[in-house]
Amino acid sequence: MTDQPTVRESKFRRAREEAVDAKRIIPTPQTESKSYKLAFQDNEFLLREDLRPVRFQLELMKPELLLDEAKIASTFVFYGSARIPEPEATQALIDAAPDERARKVAERLAEKARYYEEARKLARIAAQCPPNEAGCHHFVVCSGGGPSIMEAANRGAADVGAQTIGLNIVLPHEQAPNPYVTPDLSFQFHYFALRKMHFTLRARALAVFPGGFGTFDEFFELLTLVQTGKMKRIPILLFGKDFWTRVVNFEALAEEGVISPRDLDLISWVETAEEGWAVVESFYADSQPGC
Repeated sequence: MTDQPTVRESKFRRAREEAVDAKRIIPTPQTESKSYKLAFQDNEFLLREDLRPVRFQLELMKPELLLDEAKIASTFVFYGSARIPEPEATQALIDAAPDERARKVAERLAEKARYYEEARKLARIAAQCPPNEAGCHHFVVCSGGGPSIMEAANRGAADVGAQTIGLNIVLPHEQAPNPYVTPDLSFQFHYFALRKMHFTLRARALAVFPGGFGTFDEFFELLTLVQTGKMKRIPILLFGKDFWTRVVNFEALAEEGVISPRDLDLISWVETAEEGWAVVESFYADSQPGC
């Protein structure tokens, strides 16, 4: 019996092939006009105001497709400040303070440096969850890809040779991914909304460390999604009770009636990586051990 002929998936030429051929054009007034460019190769066209819905779709699809291809089944998301120093850098931060007020702020940040180590340890534990029989990875560490707590999370996963995700955002000031993000899982976003969606799409657990506006924004959006039933409940670990109860009076929200007292049960207060992982293991007690 002769071998069966190979059947191509599609009879049409691929866009990649067409894109190459489109560059081999004979220069004429017509071919040099902006209108002649293939739409998907025309950056100026893609950046038009009325193409925003298309850019939304692209920013949703690109990470989703690449994460699927990498067999990322679920993530352990880390939120936290970009300003908390690692323990080795605390004294340098204090010494660099130009005045007494700045020095007090630096000292407060230095007091939180222990959370850099706790984030790193928790990420190290989570990253050791083995892939399942289908080769899909669970509890893959995912952060905003920046410095401080985000760096600590990616670094913890890298410590044990695991892949780790970074979701960076374009900002007016320079920001680059921290060096511990897996290069092929390092993504850059224009839209905060789409970035936050990717934080939640695969999230199986969340660790929130002391942070500022960005941390508040990300944390409270996810908390709202769970509270309203838009998202299934996951372990939400809140590190640093002294910090959080100083800046947010959660009990007062319940006392004032603007949230239900049971909404406070969505949060698990922890101080160490071991405590945090114990909460996650208890939550998923009926699942595969360690995953």
